Parts: sequence; C-alpha cells; structure tokens
Amino acid sequence: MKTNPHFYPVILAGGRGTRFWPLSRKRHAKQLLALDGTQTMIQQTVARLLPLAGPNRFWVITNGDLRPAILRQLPKLPPKQIVAEPAGRNTAPAIGLAAFFLLQRDSDAVLGLFPSDHVIADPAQYRATLSRGIEIAAAGENIVVLGIRPTRPETGYGYIETGSRDAASPDQQGKSSLCVRRFTEKPDLATARQFLDAGNYFWNSGMFLWRADTLANALREHLPNTAPFLERIAAAYGTRKFADTFRKLYPKCENISVDYAVLEPRSAKGEAQSRIFCLPSDFGWNDLGSWTALHEHHVAKTRPGDGSLASASGSFAFNAKNNYVHAPGKFVALVGVSNLVIVETDDALLVTTLDQSQDVGKVVKHLDEKKLKKLV
Repeated sequence: MKTNPHFYPVILAGGRGTRFWPLSRKRHAKQLLALDGTQTMIQQTVARLLPLAGPNRFWVITNGDLRPAILRQLPKLPPKQIVAEPAGRNTAPAIGLAAFFLLQRDSDAVLGLFPSDHVIADPAQYRATLSRGIEIAAAGENIVVLGIRPTRPETGYGYIETGSRDAASPDQQGKSSLCVRRFTEKPDLATARQFLDAGNYFWNSGMFLWRADTLANALREHLPNTAPFLERIAAAYGTRKFADTFRKLYPKCENISVDYAVLEPRSAKGEAQSRIFCLPSDFGWNDLGSWTALHEHHVAKTRPGDGSLASASGSFAFNAKNNYVHAPGKFVALVGVSNLVIVETDDALLVTTLDQSQDVGKVVKHLDEKKLKKLV
C-alpha cells in the first residue's frame, strides 16, 4: 500500500445524530459514542486512517458544542486543526474551508472527506481502496467517490449511477474506476429495486477524494458567492483576526451540501467532462444511521438465536424475538414482545419499533420546539 505525503483526511463531525436519541445529545452526539466496541465512532475513524496520514495532517470540522469532547477523545491531533464552525452550513462550506486552509500550506494537497460515524469491517481493504483513490485524485482535476455495492433496495441512501470504465487508471487488481453519470438522492422502493437490478448503481458512501485546488476551483465556479468568504477566512487563519473573521463571514456562506453544490452540476456535464470517478468498494461499510441499523449490525456480528440484544446487567427473554434494549445497570426481562427498541438514560426513555426507529429524530424536533434544552 502506497502512502501519499500530500494526503490530508478531513473529518466532518458536526452532526447531532438525532436518530440515536436519547443517547446522542448536542454535547455528546453519535460520533462521540462507542456504538461498536470500546472506541467511539470518531476514534475509530481516525484510527483506520492513521496508517495513511500522521496526526498532524488531520483536520476535523465540528461545532462549539462538540469540540471540547473531541479534543479529549483525540488528544494526538493538533487542537488548532479541530475547527468549530460558528454556524452550521452543511458539507460544501465545511470541506471547502478545509481546502482553502490546505492550499496555503501545500499546493499539492489531496483532501479526503470522511464522515465521523461510519463502521468499516475490513480496514486493510478500506485503506487499499483509499490509496487507489488518492492516486486518481492526485493525477489531475479528478473527483473520486467511494461507492458501496448495494446488497438490498435501500431507500435511505443516495445512489451513484456509473457508466464506462476509466481504462486509463486501472487499479492494482486489474479493475478500474468507473465514470459517474449522475447522483440520485434517496429513491422510493420501486426505484431502488430498479437500481439494484441494473447492476451499475452504487450507494453513495459520502467519502470523497480530490485535490485541494480542484475543490477550490469547483467552489469558485459553482458557489461564487460563498467561495470568497471561505478564502478570506482561510487567509486569516493563524492570525489574531481569525476568530472574528470566521464568526462574521462563515454564517454568510450558503447552506448546501457538496453533493448539490459540486457533484450534481459536475456530473450533468457528462462522463467525459465531469472527471468524477467511482471506486466500487467492498470493505464492509455501514453508516449505522438508526437504532435499527445498529441492531442489524450487532446481530450480523453476534448472531443471537432470537435476534434480541440487550445492553444490561443480565437479561431474560420468553416468547420474545428481534428486540434491541439499552438499559445499563438494570436487569431486562422481555416477555411476549418482538421488534422493539428500548433505550434508557438517566433522564429519558425511548420506546419504539425497529420499523419506526428512523423517525426518532422527530422526538428531538419536538424537544427543540418546546425548548426542553436539558433533553437535547
């Protein structure tokens, strides 16, 4: 596996993880929880990338509520490179800011955009795929997205439609990256089934690779009102004016994802002009987007007989199956119930079903509206 001295991982860690309420809170969100082992999600994200880049090349974009906890969880990363946005402005301004930061220190910088809360079953294969993607991104004005081979007609993910192979850049296994035709946001079930049957669609993992100058130029083209603000903020980095400049200008940036801002307009140009490539990936990816996804992930790992899982001080089940319970310090008895999600904390209790756990975020919306700040 080759390493690139110009590769910089940029980890986006500003989300609230509302679908994991009541464990996930504003000051202790999903990415700071140990949902899959002893390390938290963001610690796992950093650990699997460290063989590709030293700690001094990591950047984390988060918010003021989460930054103190991230500093404690990632003590080896430079504190100045754990940056708290003064206002949430989605992924395009966040990754764009990192690109302008890095252009000041390394004209050959290659950025990797990584969510902070994913699970990867095969880190070695993951790094091998990333190494190939870094090569493609470094070679020119190319954008690389890691596409996950779909295993079911999932309606909760975005999809990547691929076209011809990029024969000019085959990987070490003799395969090649695929040109991207278009990105499609979360489809309905019938459309998702068509995508699965077609064979040339991949789930959008949200992981991208590109040169810093490629991204900066794309933002100048597609977000001409936002790019100058980001450049001015980056120019002030390391000076006494930075905090004030950041606070005043960043909220003026457009609130838009990088998918909508850059990738969709680029893909609309057609395969030959867009220079967007998909690397089909098979490294055991899961974004753990809900309590149901977490339950399925743990069942796949542990394979309990009745599909029920309890994080508790002992449990008993009778005529009960396929439940997920989180009640540390308590004995849990499940009698005659199925497909439930029960999560208890010191100040809240969640009871839902596996089918409805995607809607847990609506609880947080309600709490926000009622200004019940202690519960969010």
